[in-house]
Amino acid sequence: MNSEDSRNLILAIALSVLVMIGWQYFFAGPQLQKDHQTQTAVQTTATPGAAPPTAATPAAAEPMTRAEAIAAGPRVVIDTPSLGGSINLTGGVIDDVTLKGYRETIDPQSPNITLFSPQGGPDPYWAETGFVPEAPGLKTPNRQTVWSADDKTLTSAKPVTLSWDNGAGLKFKRVISVDDKYMFTVHDSVENTGDAPVSLRPYALILRRGKPAVGGYAVLHEGFVGVVGDSSVQEITYPNIEKETNRVRELKGDGGWLGFTDKYWASAIIPNQSAPVDARFSASGAAQPEDYQTDFIGPALAVAPGASSDAETRVFAGAKEVATIDAYGETLGIKKFDLMIDWGWFYFITKPLFRLIDFIYRLPFVGNFGIAILIVTFLIKLAFFPLANQSYRSMAKMKKIQPQIAGLKDLYPDDRAKQQQAQMELFRKEGVNPVAGCLPMVVQIPVFFALYKVIFITIEMRHAPFFGWIRDLSAPDPTNIFTLFGLIPWNPTLLPVVGHFLALGVWPLIMGFSMFLQMKMNPEPADPVQKTMFAWMPVIFTFMLGAFPVGLVIYWTWNNTLTVIQQSFIMSRAGVKVELFDNLRRLFFKSAAPAK
Repeated sequence: MNSEDSRNLILAIALSVLVMIGWQYFFAGPQLQKDHQTQTAVQTTATPGAAPPTAATPAAAEPMTRAEAIAAGPRVVIDTPSLGGSINLTGGVIDDVTLKGYRETIDPQSPNITLFSPQGGPDPYWAETGFVPEAPGLKTPNRQTVWSADDKTLTSAKPVTLSWDNGAGLKFKRVISVDDKYMFTVHDSVENTGDAPVSLRPYALILRRGKPAVGGYAVLHEGFVGVVGDSSVQEITYPNIEKETNRVRELKGDGGWLGFTDKYWASAIIPNQSAPVDARFSASGAAQPEDYQTDFIGPALAVAPGASSDAETRVFAGAKEVATIDAYGETLGIKKFDLMIDWGWFYFITKPLFRLIDFIYRLPFVGNFGIAILIVTFLIKLAFFPLANQSYRSMAKMKKIQPQIAGLKDLYPDDRAKQQQAQMELFRKEGVNPVAGCLPMVVQIPVFFALYKVIFITIEMRHAPFFGWIRDLSAPDPTNIFTLFGLIPWNPTLLPVVGHFLALGVWPLIMGFSMFLQMKMNPEPADPVQKTMFAWMPVIFTFMLGAFPVGLVIYWTWNNTLTVIQQSFIMSRAGVKVELFDNLRRLFFKSAAPAK
């Protein structure tokens, strides 16, 4: 592989990254605006048979606010260190959950993140558990059942017991407890005081009404997610559920978990890990908004007269904190629960990288997620230094024999095969390995994408400050060159069509300059197309990354800077001239003589 081939490889990799960013920028775009839907409380009953209940939306409805929907019936308050909200005693469902540790914006007075919301208000989203009868006509609790509670408040220290008697020999109890994070445990039991046996199947479901707003990022899954039995993680987006047969994906196995994932938040229902379940992801409802439901149903429980039976389900509703998710998977034995976080194809690289960043962040002298990213980037560069050293030395040797390679082209102008044969003989004679210049780059590609994904998906970076005007590493740089950094009172990003291009702050400009310097480290390509592409690439990347989270931009800037320093150091040690200053001189002083 000669220097021209190496340059083509670099160009191909750069174009691949550009395509990836362009896809996210143009087709993913900014997070979609939520289409807030409102409707009245749903009138449903539990459906007998082998499926959990489903919901139906009335054709006409008087909209209610979220507060009005919450106030429409009796409730048990949820009050823990991490969660607020309430349990609806009508139906006994968990349909009002807010996250105390997270707010909508960096303003400490902004509202807490809302996860679950009740029927009848905007964006209904809830979890429920219970029993469905195998035989028709048996009266079991449904969404209109009004339960009685032994307490008015559920805390992490004290569970709440709900009770309901069907008046026909069956007494139901539901004990709900919650830890100090995001895991509810729901213990449903039934006592048969009648004179005939009954058969019931335990179920659990999570339902979202209306298509949720998603970012649409190719690098991140949002939608249905779960693991049932020994299967791999199952992921399906809201649009793709429509392509499934009957808009249902069926899953069978022992234990596991299933639910919905957003970028930073998630919900899941978790059956007994040793019990067989029939599970589903589904979309239903002829009218809009559509219902998206994930559910499972367990094996039948035979309850003889005078006997009782029970089933236990866990419900996760909270933030996708890596340490919290991992702890649940380990302590509760939940199969592959850590895959609720979308670590991607390079899981074996991505998660260790996060652990390293998190470890450094927690060191007493760090305490800044942005600084932790910079330190990890430096450590990665250090780890790959031997390969980079080998690469640049090989490139230096290749540069020295370029005149001889050019001579071979003159010697065999019409015989490509002889050119290649003579060139390989020259490589052997001079001790040049043409692949050595490319190997470090190929090896580092998975690491680059893994680090990119860590920065993009982890909640630990959300609302994490850096320095100065950067108060949220997960948001774009708030400054803008087109407002003269705040002097002109207008928002160019709101302009139609071109608005996204105009999100150009200080850090994207610094990143563009660092990329410009990196491009000038090597001789300019002889090919005019490549020369133009390399010249415009820093400009294109500057505008592309302008609307990206500033944490990614800072990482990219630092990575470019380290690359320039590393390449300069290695080339100087190898006795090869660094082209940076000559290239800059030729750029700004056109009359300057070319370097010899």
